[in-house]
Amino acid sequence: MYRKAYGIIETLAPLHVGATAGEETGNLNLIFRDQFTQTGIIPGSSIRGRFRADMRSQNGEVSKWYGHEAVAGQEDGGTTEAAVKFEYASLVWLPVFCPGQPIVWVSCPSLLKRYKQIAGINVQLPKSYTADPSLQGRVIPGTTEKVLFFNLGFIGIEHHESLEAWIPKEGTDLKPKQLVVVDDNDIAMLHEMALYRQSRIKMLDDMKKVDTKTGAFFNVEALPVGSVLVFPVASKEVGWQPFGELQPSQPYSQELYFGGLESIGFGRCKVTLSGEALDRSEKNEATQQEVNN
Repeated sequence: MYRKAYGIIETLAPLHVGATAGEETGNLNLIFRDQFTQTGIIPGSSIRGRFRADMRSQNGEVSKWYGHEAVAGQEDGGTTEAAVKFEYASLVWLPVFCPGQPIVWVSCPSLLKRYKQIAGINVQLPKSYTADPSLQGRVIPGTTEKVLFFNLGFIGIEHHESLEAWIPKEGTDLKPKQLVVVDDNDIAMLHEMALYRQSRIKMLDDMKKVDTKTGAFFNVEALPVGSVLVFPVASKEVGWQPFGELQPSQPYSQELYFGGLESIGFGRCKVTLSGEALDRSEKNEATQQEVNN
């Protein structure tokens, strides 16, 4: 029997988790993407590795929560099963630039459906092309319909309702008037528009000059600052506290780095955890004893 929890990730710097840096001409270091919506994800292995590495430097409970490596000389390898399981992190809200208008955060029904399942939200999914009534947009003369202008075209807002229920309670400070739900068919195109991209070069080892022999330019893409993602966690035991002691009535959060480009300013995120897997109340302790028995 597993205890559930989930994490909210807010990017504080561009986030690149994907192909490693290459040096051949024209190489684009792509981020990992969901196979259906084609939006950026963080694999569960990357999340687990980050948590495991941080706990290793803090205390000796790494083997208890994440299992330990193979031991030479033992028939079964000496490995142990991890008490905590991680799944991949998917986008909930993605910031997109609108020329001449405020930045908006977009999502789609498929992404919100996964967030609803993970966070246990008891609200009906919003329809495509829904925004809060207070959204700032261009109003079509003679109607109440609003239009948002993106770099590749216009999107009309057909439905107006509050999206406050779809803002994570902890881990972000989004406002309902900033949110827009687009169709599943639109999210991939908007995602490509929103990505942070940076061209890089390889320089000679002994002078500040581009190394043209191995290839001058290679590019990297990343999720932009302000992206909000969610990932589920399952634990066989209660009391998992990777950020240290859990303080009552305070968000359980910490800044972590994800990806492999931390040295050049990528990957800094704020991670906020919630759920019963973190709780050490008497009720959960009694339930855990029943599970163990």
